[in-house]
Amino acid sequence: MSTTLRLAMASIFVGAIVLAIKSLAWWLTGSVALLSDALESTVNVATAIAALIAIRIAAIPADSSHPYGHHKAEFFSAVLEGVMIIIAALVILREAYRGFLDPAALDMPVEGLLINGAATVFNALWAWVLVTRGRANSSPALVADGRHLWTDVVTSAGVALGVLLAMITGWWMLDPIMAAIVAVNILWSGSRVVRESLSGLMDEAVSDETLDTVREIIATEAGGAVEAHDLRTRHAGPAIFIDFHLVVPGDTTVFDAHEICDRVEAALKQAVEGARITIHVEPEHKQKHSGIVVLD
Repeated sequence: MSTTLRLAMASIFVGAIVLAIKSLAWWLTGSVALLSDALESTVNVATAIAALIAIRIAAIPADSSHPYGHHKAEFFSAVLEGVMIIIAALVILREAYRGFLDPAALDMPVEGLLINGAATVFNALWAWVLVTRGRANSSPALVADGRHLWTDVVTSAGVALGVLLAMITGWWMLDPIMAAIVAVNILWSGSRVVRESLSGLMDEAVSDETLDTVREIIATEAGGAVEAHDLRTRHAGPAIFIDFHLVVPGDTTVFDAHEICDRVEAALKQAVEGARITIHVEPEHKQKHSGIVVLD
């Protein structure tokens, strides 16, 4: 079982524990802000399940129906997570509005804050694990899940501040007000997750840093060729697709051209994790520039 899959399965377990702890904090206090925090955590469990399903689908090898693989399934999961984050924020705003209309003193606020604080620390640690390991394994689903948990951490911190201020001042209106403020922050986070995931579905190119690395490797390793042009890249989950045209002298044998391509491919795969490379070899009259210059 891959590391990515194990982390996705563990996220479901962690999300269920945090949800139970936060629900206990709300039950003890009756705080609308803590209820909103618990409602946001229900999305954590649902999105963790969605991420697990997407990662399992993305791991399916390429077949005749999907010759480029199933990597984009992770982007669909990330879009779903972003949408669910937005829905959770809207639900929180609704609860905050109800609390604003009828503010009430909280029961056992200290105990509730301590319990919710324990869940927040647990969530923060797991979010850090998901984001760092998701990036290391080129998994947008895990990164999106981790960012979602970070919004939950921010939510919990804001909720704790609101409840604490309400306790100190006796102005219980702060409870729903803080819930509403945090909901706006969650809306922004959810929209960002959706936007980034849609970019992946639209075959967004790799980062400028990765693109510079690709150009440098081609220019360095394509000795014997005349030129490389029409370089294109896109990423889909852990897979990075690179294709370009390689111009060789007219008297180059098929064997020699193949050797050049193998050398370039080997160097690219070593430098760019998950690289899938397609090289179209062309005769010398297709040259657009002199020397090994990589042109887009």
